[in-house]
Amino acid sequence: MTTASTQTPAGQPRPFYPEGGYGAPKDRQVRAHGGVGLPAGTEVFSADNHISLSDDIFYQNFPPELRDKAPRIWYEDGAYMVGKKGQTFLPGDFSAVLMQYDDLAGAATANIEARIEQLRSDGVDRELAFPNAVLALFHFPDKELRERIFRIYNEHIAELQERSDGHFYGVGLINWWDPAGARRTLQECKSLGLKTFLLPLNPGKDDDGAVIDYSSAAMRPVWEEIEAAGLPVSHHIGETPPKTPCEVNSVVVGMMVNVDSFREMFSKYIFGGILDHQPGLRVGWFEGGIAWVPSALQDAEHLHASYQHMFNHELCHPIRHYWDANMSASFMVDPLGLRLIDQIGVDKVMWSSDYPHNESTFGYSEKSLAAVVDALGPEDAVKVVNGNVTAFLGLR
Repeated sequence: MTTASTQTPAGQPRPFYPEGGYGAPKDRQVRAHGGVGLPAGTEVFSADNHISLSDDIFYQNFPPELRDKAPRIWYEDGAYMVGKKGQTFLPGDFSAVLMQYDDLAGAATANIEARIEQLRSDGVDRELAFPNAVLALFHFPDKELRERIFRIYNEHIAELQERSDGHFYGVGLINWWDPAGARRTLQECKSLGLKTFLLPLNPGKDDDGAVIDYSSAAMRPVWEEIEAAGLPVSHHIGETPPKTPCEVNSVVVGMMVNVDSFREMFSKYIFGGILDHQPGLRVGWFEGGIAWVPSALQDAEHLHASYQHMFNHELCHPIRHYWDANMSASFMVDPLGLRLIDQIGVDKVMWSSDYPHNESTFGYSEKSLAAVVDALGPEDAVKVVNGNVTAFLGLR
């Protein structure tokens, strides 16, 4: 793999990253693009980008009698915040990271045209965009208002999608805590033209204060609604803070924890019986890379063999079936994952830029795309940079 890795003096491959590192996105220079080896006419579709709210949409769209309860959006110290009365809901490290890129011309919802152009200059033609600070509203305490917040967000992001002329696809938000609300919000997403929705890895608590268990019998009606709606489920990193404080380089320590956050939910889909009960679900794992997949499948197979005599739910299929039939994952720069592609499946992975995050390929997308071509060849690379995400979203 000539572009994706170099050799250490000991002869061991190591990941290729730009000399001196990436640097903050707002300081990067987009490089002139040469040929990356993709067939002529290939549209590059980033399966995982992000967008910040720049408009105070919740306050503006709440009825007057409820506006004092609406979360507010405002710009402060280089980032768009979400909170109430000037008090942000975001952890300090999250706010600090937002400040690295929120003032890029296309980072926020204020200017979708500038965003499209900025991505095009970096070699990206289309994108699927997840929220940024809005994630802090996943556990807004008033559930009725939470659903209202999600509806306003979905309408706003769908309007941007419509204006983008096929360049921008927004990720919706749904009610996951009761079946009627799930049905209602899923239908709203579909009517707005949204192609997927973000389901939190941490579902919070029910009305009695008990932690919601996605694999419980009580949640099965919600999964039935999701399966019936036909929209794929998206899970994303970013909800798993470190268990203990860190005084030194806390941002990176937090990210090391975040990028390894899928195993519990992955296990519930398989061992918790979710996919046995709802085999029509399609599940995408975003921004955690792809190298985790072979080890998760290997461990699941070993633990299944070791503990199946203790199960209170027998699996309907071999472990590998659930990945092959129901799941896929995205990556930005993952040389190890590309070397393991035969264990993962070339039809199960989606390239992404992650614009405009610090860990994004923005400014270096040409190198990342060339690494995919070098590892897989042009024909399979087209699947990874376009075809697989297009199929996941039901766009073909």
